[in-house]
Amino acid sequence: MALLALVVAVLALAGAAVAVLRLRAVQRNFEVLWGSSERGHDVASVVKAEHDRISALDQRITALAGRVDGVHEHVAAGLRHVSVVRYDAFGDMGGRLSFSAAILDDSGDGLVISSIHARGESRTYAKGVIDGRSEITLSPEERQALAAARSDHRDA
Repeated sequence: MALLALVVAVLALAGAAVAVLRLRAVQRNFEVLWGSSERGHDVASVVKAEHDRISALDQRITALAGRVDGVHEHVAAGLRHVSVVRYDAFGDMGGRLSFSAAILDDSGDGLVISSIHARGESRTYAKGVIDGRSEITLSPEERQALAAARSDHRDA
């Protein structure tokens, strides 16, 4: 009978040890989920804190979206579509030293710069471009550079 009581006591002790280990695991999971037990959180306070945190993040995201829109407008206004066409302006010159360069923003506004290189001199011209068109007649090379810049090619 004493032996049976001893076996029951050992089994009860083993069961208690398993229960303590499981309780500690549950407490660790509780602390991960709800925070330190010293603060005494309940479900309502944790949900409110998370709601407040998400609301603050939502406000920051809205503010950042506005800033991104502002940056996008600045980038669109930047002269970022560029094309250069090199050519020989005169048949007796070699090396394709003359060029026409078109520099445009996203709406097609910008300028076309041409440099004509001859034996004894070099001349440079600039022509304004509004909405992809120039009020001044463009040479074939300038039109080619403008078309390439509008289609966003880097070199014609």
